[in-house]
Amino acid sequence: MSEVFQSAGAQQVIAYAREKYQDELQFLWQRFPKNAILRRQDNDKWYAALLVLEKRKLGLNEDGLVDIIDLRGDPEAIRALVDGKRYFPGFHMNKKHWYTMCLDGSVPVEEVFARLDESYLLAR
Repeated sequence: MSEVFQSAGAQQVIAYAREKYQDELQFLWQRFPKNAILRRQDNDKWYAALLVLEKRKLGLNEDGLVDIIDLRGDPEAIRALVDGKRYFPGFHMNKKHWYTMCLDGSVPVEEVFARLDESYLLAR
């Protein structure tokens, strides 16, 4: 069901998680078919959530949908990172331990991969 996520950024994240961690998206909620998670195989903890979201729900002054990713982070690092432009408080997650990025190219894909790796390590 990776066709739910149409952006190049989302497709790259899905391929990266598949190649590096052998993880596939898991769609857990029938009520929310455009929400998926990535979880570690060794302990079943989530390290990422991918969602399709209206841009305005993030506080962006634009119409349209965007693929987003929620990642785990260190609380101090999250406080320094969240800027309301490239990084947002975790959407539908604990905002102390999770943050959100749009997968629309606003954050370079290499940076997204590095942050995905950090999130994976924090999900111990």
